[in-house]
Amino acid sequence: MTPRHQRNLSRRKLFIALGGAAVAAPAVGALAPYALAGTTDGSTKAAAGSLPLTIANQSGSFDNASVHVYIVGNQDGKQVRVTQDGTLAPISLSDNGADGFTDYALPLAGSGETQLSLPYMSGRIYVSLGEKLKFKAVADGNGNTALQYPAGWVTSDPNYAVLHDCAEFTHNAAGMFCNTTMVDMFSVPMSIRLNGEKEQTTGTVRAGGRAAAFAAVREIEDFAPLVVDDVRVIAPGHGLDAGLFAKDYFAPYIDEVWSTYTGKDLTVATNAGTFTGRVRADRFTFDGPASVSFGKPSTRDVFFCDGNLAAPNDGTTGPVAAVLGAGFNRSTLLSNSAQPTTDAGDFYKTELTNHYSKAIHAATEDGKAYGFAFDDVADFASYIQDTAPSAIRLTLTPF
Repeated sequence: MTPRHQRNLSRRKLFIALGGAAVAAPAVGALAPYALAGTTDGSTKAAAGSLPLTIANQSGSFDNASVHVYIVGNQDGKQVRVTQDGTLAPISLSDNGADGFTDYALPLAGSGETQLSLPYMSGRIYVSLGEKLKFKAVADGNGNTALQYPAGWVTSDPNYAVLHDCAEFTHNAAGMFCNTTMVDMFSVPMSIRLNGEKEQTTGTVRAGGRAAAFAAVREIEDFAPLVVDDVRVIAPGHGLDAGLFAKDYFAPYIDEVWSTYTGKDLTVATNAGTFTGRVRADRFTFDGPASVSFGKPSTRDVFFCDGNLAAPNDGTTGPVAAVLGAGFNRSTLLSNSAQPTTDAGDFYKTELTNHYSKAIHAATEDGKAYGFAFDDVADFASYIQDTAPSAIRLTLTPF
């Protein structure tokens, strides 16, 4: 499978902040090359697709009555939700109840597995355990109805105390493209099984993996504040924004990369060709299929793969930015002057590294996870796709 950072697609974008929480549509850029490419035409109706979706509660910690499912996202550029019968309903301000929040929860069957239907759309499948999530219908800056999503990394968010997590997907006429994401936080162990041209599973957390990941993050002094009791571990970029993490954490490593490649070349291989770069006038400038350059990133740029490491959909700057972002997070840029590094045994070897991503990768059975936005470089993300899907299954696995 072609690495997604080398495909023609937009990168994952963070939600727009409003009122201290994430708002508007889930980012589809993290999902698939087809997510933004002509997903709707005259034949795509509100409930097109009808892909069988099974929800299996194997958590061992919560019964079915304590598990609440929400399927929300975009279709035809509008915010929508999936109802119990598998149809799409628009987000409406009138959906807010007396408490000021919607109740879009889909209950599980009384026992056993729950059968739902997934229409064409891009979005997220949220699960909350014990309590329901508080989604709020709001008017966005353009006066359009949008949905305020949970932001488990924001202490003032009404869902901060609720145990919850999500999986992302794009389902359209081109197929199903999905992942379990830990880009924002890691909380509920879950896996996705996708049937179609073949059977694929991703995201499975090994036995004891959740507790091991929490413990591993706690052991690193700089990262320990990211652990929120036994509820979740928030990603370091969000920790930085919340004042829980040092804004200059990666500065020594970034400076050393800049210094090292002032005197020698770094090569970056992409589907567009190989780029060769050096730092000139404090910019990392690459020649090859095109000339691209990057200013020195900040720690925040590294964790979010944004700012000076942003990846536009131009087929040249974007792929190089993705490889650089992965190299910083995995701390492989100094040990290997030919990128991307493809041997996981070489990742996270330095003291200054993304210990959060390291911990969640170690927690999964296949070593794949979405610890940062460019974790798909060299195919280490918990992402699967099928152009002829026949069924999808989301399993809450043991804690």
